[in-house]
Amino acid sequence: MDKLTNREDQGGIDWILFLSTLPLLGAGLVTMNAFTGDTFFLYKQLMWICISLLIFFALSNIDFRFLRKTWVSVSLFLGSCGALLLLFAFARVTKGALSWFHFGFISFQPSDLIKLVIIIILAKYFSRRHIEIANIRHIFISGFYALIIFALVVIQPDFGSAIIIFLLWFGMVLTSGLSKKHLFALIFMGVVIFAGLWSFGFKDYQKNRILNFINPLADIHGTGYNAYQSTIAVGSGQLWGKGVGYGTQSRLKFLPEFQTDFIFSAYAEEWGFAGVMILFVFFGIVIWRIILNSMYGETNFEILFGSGLAILIIVHFFINIGMNIQLLPVTGTTLPFLSYGGTHLLTEFAGLGILMGMRRYRRVAHKDEIKNEFIGH
Repeated sequence: MDKLTNREDQGGIDWILFLSTLPLLGAGLVTMNAFTGDTFFLYKQLMWICISLLIFFALSNIDFRFLRKTWVSVSLFLGSCGALLLLFAFARVTKGALSWFHFGFISFQPSDLIKLVIIIILAKYFSRRHIEIANIRHIFISGFYALIIFALVVIQPDFGSAIIIFLLWFGMVLTSGLSKKHLFALIFMGVVIFAGLWSFGFKDYQKNRILNFINPLADIHGTGYNAYQSTIAVGSGQLWGKGVGYGTQSRLKFLPEFQTDFIFSAYAEEWGFAGVMILFVFFGIVIWRIILNSMYGETNFEILFGSGLAILIIVHFFINIGMNIQLLPVTGTTLPFLSYGGTHLLTEFAGLGILMGMRRYRRVAHKDEIKNEFIGH
């Protein structure tokens, strides 16, 4: 496909992208409602979905060229740092971390929206310097911005969000263009940072999660319990699943956090391998449409923003699925569009809404022409 269709060229909402999110939202609602004795999760999640969709359509009508201005990215960065610092003064410990503001029956996790801010900041930085990205100075400067937010999230401690922030930065550096020697230097730097975190940053329970990942059967009644039960749930779904509401691992409370961290396991037990493949198809369509829309951005800023948004969803997807099937340590990472919770939904649909707003003033060009300009040829 060299060009979008004439209808799509008019801009506005990408209905294929939007409609592809609805089955994912529905799968999350059906799964979390099937395993509870009441409708608490269902109704509260429906409220968050309605709010997120309103934000999506509202943002779709805004001209976001103002995001290219330096003062906007600086303000967003300072505001993000301020919000994370306020957590240490006003948040209360939830599941061992100072990650949430609580307002009555509503809780808000700023690190979710800050992931979107990171994308905007890095898109702004690299869009002005993509030709000079071979200069390692720009890698370190962009890394410095990400490192400050990364550090503020780590000390909460919220290892899951911190690793996603790091992968966002790393992915956007790769998207911007990076020499092989700089890539190896970054990998080495990542190993050094991990060693430092292991020695001075990680809590004991975080170390235990990683050790259990290496040897998952070492403590299935303790630190390895969650991962072990989630693997059983996924495997017990077999080809066609046990049917909606008949997932025994969740029904009998063997599977913890089935509505958030392990909603994929709960879904896989009910719907089986066939249902999982359908789920993957819709995720694939969402990611494909995000990338396709980003390719037609008016400037490199819009292209990089769309790339960052795709990276965010891909990273969340793979980390959540990985920890559900014991390929990755348990980090408390949500599955986009499915997991229970408001802030991650707001972040995802706000990102899509911004992308749709950018779609209204995009250019129509051959993808090879865009690629050549983007990499500085």
